[in-house]
Amino acid sequence: MEINWNNKEPIYIQLRDKLVELIMDGVLLEGDALPSVRQISSEQRINPITVSKAMQILVDEELVEKKRGLGMYVLSGAKDKLSTEERRKFLEEEWPQIAMRIERLGLEIDELLGSKKNR
Repeated sequence: MEINWNNKEPIYIQLRDKLVELIMDGVLLEGDALPSVRQISSEQRINPITVSKAMQILVDEELVEKKRGLGMYVLSGAKDKLSTEERRKFLEEEWPQIAMRIERLGLEIDELLGSKKNR
C-alpha cells in the first residue's frame, strides 16, 4: 500500500481515506481482512496508535468489523455504503464550489469536455 502523505490532514485521516479508496477500488473486497495494525505501522513507519485510530474510524462508520483475535474485516455492503456517501459528499460539498469556479471563470461545457475547437 503506497501512501503519499501530506501536511494538510492528520495521518490517521489520510490512512482512513487510503483504506476507503482500496475498498471502493475493489482491492479490498467484502469479507477481506485488512492488513494488521502492526503490518501497516511497520510498512508506513507510523505509530501503531495512529493506525488503530484510523481503523477505529472505519469500525465506527460500520465499514469494517473487528473479529477478536483475527483482525479487521470489510463488512458486507461497505463498498455500496461508501459509494453512496462519497456521491452525497461530492454533490453537496465539492460540486457547488467547482460549479461556482466554473461560472466565475466563464467556462463553457465544450471547454470542460475538452472539445478540440476550443483548444
